[in-house]
Amino acid sequence: MTGIKTTGEKKMMFFSGRAHPELAEEVAQQLGVGIVPTKAFDFANGEIYVRYQESARGADCFLIQSHTAPINKWIMEQLIMIDALKRASARSITVIVPFYGYARQDKKHRGREPISARLVADLMKTAGADRILTVDLHTDQIQGFFDGPVDHLFALPILADYVAGKVDRSKLTVVSPDAGRVRVADRWCDRLGAPLAIVHKRRDKDIANQVTVHEVVGNVAGRVCVLVDDMIDTGGTICAAADALFAHGAEDVIVTATHGVLSGPAADRLKNSKVSEFVFTNSLPDPGNLDLDKITVLSIAPTIARAVREVFEDGSVTSLFEEDQ
Repeated sequence: MTGIKTTGEKKMMFFSGRAHPELAEEVAQQLGVGIVPTKAFDFANGEIYVRYQESARGADCFLIQSHTAPINKWIMEQLIMIDALKRASARSITVIVPFYGYARQDKKHRGREPISARLVADLMKTAGADRILTVDLHTDQIQGFFDGPVDHLFALPILADYVAGKVDRSKLTVVSPDAGRVRVADRWCDRLGAPLAIVHKRRDKDIANQVTVHEVVGNVAGRVCVLVDDMIDTGGTICAAADALFAHGAEDVIVTATHGVLSGPAADRLKNSKVSEFVFTNSLPDPGNLDLDKITVLSIAPTIARAVREVFEDGSVTSLFEEDQ
């Protein structure tokens, strides 16, 4: 006989960066595991140090880190944590990214521009990631930027079911804030049995976050409109789209988005908007400058935990969303 046989079972270990500890704790609770104790701090010059307090040798490791502000710091911390797991002889490394940084830079609009979403994927692969698990990418093609499995989760069931429980479906119209979100809006229409409308917009290519809304395609007069988007950053696009809907006779507007980035003037824009409710998931932490009664935050943790369990048990992540396709 040559070689050595082992009778050991698979071992899951769950790790978290410092960007969004509340979500990490909730996911760990859903999984019924503890977060591996980790020593992490910043040196005086801003360099990041990480060391795990338990051995990860031979374990299937899941590392969660949402790319919130300051986004470059948390991406770098995640890369360092991946490298530490690789050098600790982890059996596999699955990177959980509830909000994928630089996702809006997924293609070149003009010459001499980067494709930063691809760069982030390359960095994770180089650091040692075997798999990426993320939620509602800005565009589906980003999945192809990573040379390995990508599990793309959707918040649509959580958000749509919440809206359906609050509003008379016969009065609902699902609205895409631009042509790029029409496919997602179609899925909402299928789930809610509601018609579709589209807000046509034109963005100034030389001025970031500036949008001019032109017209609404579809009947929204007297309807309760649900504006669906993947993220809200400064709030300019979505608030302008809501104003256009009200101008065309909408009775009410509800805004839903997976990722509430809410940077810069977002707080004031949401507060002053005629939108009755903004619904987000907790893929990103509360930015801390919001005190609005009309913001509702739903938890994405159960969805992430179910996907992690399927990956660990060699199950099917796709099966979690088949009924919604």
